Amino acid sequence: MNVCLLCEEETNRSLSWRQFFLLDAPPVICAACRQPFERITGEGCRICSRTDSEFITNGVCFDCRRWEEDPVYHGVLAANRSLYLYNEAMKAFIARFKYRGDYVLARVFAEELKAAAKKIDYDVVIAVPLSEERLYERGFNQAEALAREAGLHLIDVLQRVHSEKQAKKSRAERLQAPQVFRLKEKSAVSNKKVLVIDDIYTTGSTLRQAAHLLKQMGAAQVQALTLARGQGS
Repeated sequence: MNVCLLCEEETNRSLSWRQFFLLDAPPVICAACRQPFERITGEGCRICSRTDSEFITNGVCFDCRRWEEDPVYHGVLAANRSLYLYNEAMKAFIARFKYRGDYVLARVFAEELKAAAKKIDYDVVIAVPLSEERLYERGFNQAEALAREAGLHLIDVLQRVHSEKQAKKSRAERLQAPQVFRLKEKSAVSNKKVLVIDDIYTTGSTLRQAAHLLKQMGAAQVQALTLARGQGS
């Protein structure tokens, strides 16, 4: 019997014929728990996956336009692909996964992240790192967990300096934050197309800081794949 990782009810009461003959893996959460999550579909910002159309002009949102006008960050992040909106269901999921240490929840969207990664042209994969202090608090790196459960092979080249939690910072504070990453090994990214994995894209400051450093160290291109995209930020 397969049990839903969120509500612990049975998930395999109505298997498809592909799941019945073991051609596809059975679902890890039930249909009722999956229903509130909102998959991102249709046209949005081609850089960051933002979907609220009133903030998008000619395929680019006003936030990304401002980033691209900044000489420091212009062109550092080629694109971010987010799979889901950061709605109430996703907020609750990530709070349980990220802050309550429920590592097994990294499996919930593993197949979708794996499929999305296959559509991206990259050479190496990096998970956004936590500082040692945050890693000690949480017990694991949520970005790394998502990547590993999706079957992505990670290289360990970025190190994060301890700083105040991003969730506690205002948008302006995030945008003005000093560089929080250090590169452990330059040769691993030199002339490589890098895919960076994280859980949420909010303002884009964390990913762009990582991308800026990777580009400085010789990366040919930096793209990102995130589970959720915050709106209105």
